[in-house]
Amino acid sequence: MPRELERYGNVGDGPDPSLATLRRSYNAALDEVGGEGIELLRAWPERARAATGEHYVYQVRGQQLSGENYTTSLSRQKIPKIAVPRMRDWGDTLAFLLAENMPGSYPYTAGVYPYRREEEDPIRMFAGEGTPERTNCRFHYLASGHEATRLSTAFDSATLYGEDPDERPDIYGRIGNSGVSIATLDDMKKLYSGFDLCAPNTSVSMTINGPAPMILAMFMNTAIDQRVERYLSESGRWPEAERKIAALYAGRQRPVYRGALPEGHDGFGLRLLGVTGDQVLERVTYEKIRAEALAQVRGTVQADILKEDQAQNTCIFSTEFALRMMGDVQAYFIDHGVRNFYSVSISGYHIAEAGANPVTQLAFTLANGFTIVEYYLARGMKVDDFAPNLSFFFSNGMDAEYAVIGRVARRIWARAMRDLYAAGPRSQMLKYHIQTSGRSLHAREIQFNDIRTTLQALYALFDNCNSLHTNAYDEAITTPTEESVRRAVAIQLIINRELGLNKTQNPWQGSFAIEQLTDLVEEAVYQEFERIADRGGVLGAMETMYQRGRIQEESLYYEQKKHDGSLPIVGVNMFLPRKSTGEELRNAELTRSTEDEKQSQVIALRAFRERNGAATASVLERLQRVAGGSGNVFGELMESVKVASLGSISHALYEVGGQYRRNM
Repeated sequence: MPRELERYGNVGDGPDPSLATLRRSYNAALDEVGGEGIELLRAWPERARAATGEHYVYQVRGQQLSGENYTTSLSRQKIPKIAVPRMRDWGDTLAFLLAENMPGSYPYTAGVYPYRREEEDPIRMFAGEGTPERTNCRFHYLASGHEATRLSTAFDSATLYGEDPDERPDIYGRIGNSGVSIATLDDMKKLYSGFDLCAPNTSVSMTINGPAPMILAMFMNTAIDQRVERYLSESGRWPEAERKIAALYAGRQRPVYRGALPEGHDGFGLRLLGVTGDQVLERVTYEKIRAEALAQVRGTVQADILKEDQAQNTCIFSTEFALRMMGDVQAYFIDHGVRNFYSVSISGYHIAEAGANPVTQLAFTLANGFTIVEYYLARGMKVDDFAPNLSFFFSNGMDAEYAVIGRVARRIWARAMRDLYAAGPRSQMLKYHIQTSGRSLHAREIQFNDIRTTLQALYALFDNCNSLHTNAYDEAITTPTEESVRRAVAIQLIINRELGLNKTQNPWQGSFAIEQLTDLVEEAVYQEFERIADRGGVLGAMETMYQRGRIQEESLYYEQKKHDGSLPIVGVNMFLPRKSTGEELRNAELTRSTEDEKQSQVIALRAFRERNGAATASVLERLQRVAGGSGNVFGELMESVKVASLGSISHALYEVGGQYRRNM
């Protein structure tokens, strides 16, 4: 007798023909299952035992992680962290393993990691308002009391469009409103001061697209200079550095952090304001510290120019040049060993906010992702060198399809990366951020918004998103206040720490409704892929504005159903209050930048230009030569941002790469 799941060797006819027939049928069935299926079935009993034992042990990138497989409820019941399915036979087991599998295993339908990182809540601490100092204070407020620091940054519209703070009427009113004003490397240092950007429990997300390469270069230099500052302190070389800085600033005033440091801020990251690490250290030491910082820094920059053209509109460079700079960022990451920072966040959120339904959001976003993969491959990069640096960003609304958006995305991506691109396991893992739906927030009965956000957060957490931002209820009318953002963070904390069902980390698995919904959405996404392919792929479809037209149609459909009442929205078109909510809105606190904050940014920029004026022209000329040739633009930006402002860099690159013009 062969061992379980092994073929019979010599089936022969023997004295019992029926036995030989059964053995041949058994061998044929094994052939049909195939090598992959047999290996899965052989491994399953041990995997099931590992998930049901008292403790678990697994490895992530060479690091061994361990913990307990159960939590104990107030009823003293042992609640499993991973619910293991009970299968009747090999057929059921194989069907489960091929379509679902356990969290952390291909096709990653239930999640890309075997277990959640319990010491690090998936909370993104979102802020952006006024000056860098003001947003820095908000970051410290949000991060207080958390084991991990996961900052997420909103930039004002002047920054989003690559412009410097200015007294021009079309810019001045935008400074520091609905986001933070960032124009120089000093601004970036103030923004993240007090946080160790290279610490393993710190990560930063930046919501920026058109000028993303310049903002990212400022961020990377900030992380590097923080490491230089720490090195100078620990090595006892600060007095030497201070003498060099004093010589550089002889007779001139250095930039400073305006206002008192917030609680929890120890002043770290501010001692090199106005200078860079290479001005106070010898080249060999500086380059060693730079390499260490780039290897350790964690975070994400959005930098998705495809969805900008399709939905959000903050394009500033021609699409071709913007894609080239995206590729240059990734090439620089590969060459310099940047493995813990995502070079792009391929975003569906803005597609959904512009009006797309959840299926269209998912299909357009994945199609954009595959387009970026094809472009990077065409540039000669290897898939396993860049695919782990790609991340995704989705919206979660109230529709049923949002409950499975992560499951479908992970499964489609994993299968494509393995079977089409022959990519390894790290490349197959689709990691994504969820933000609850801004479009579902309503000014009428504004207090009901927290209820919607809570339900959307449940969708996201039960679907094992990798990070989550919960919107504040007052974002329907303003940038969040301290009170509203505290409530928004509390929504996640209550689900993560108090809700019993969330202690089980794969609660969707095994549900008939969820499995059927997953298959329905997956099929609908493939159908949308076909429609895009018929139009020449993503870029071809963009030429005819297919994506924008589709989003507008779906937005109109939503608005029509909202206004005729066929889409019930409590407090908006049904269950209306007896009294008008107008008084409530008139008394709402609105967050706006002050006149003093606007002026301070204009003055700080003027001082930055005066300090660096002699070097700026030559630096920008060198940047233009690199951009006009075949060099790496991002590599040059890493040097340019040390002396040139965001706006001056944008305008210098327009002359080479072209300014964005919409195809009509």
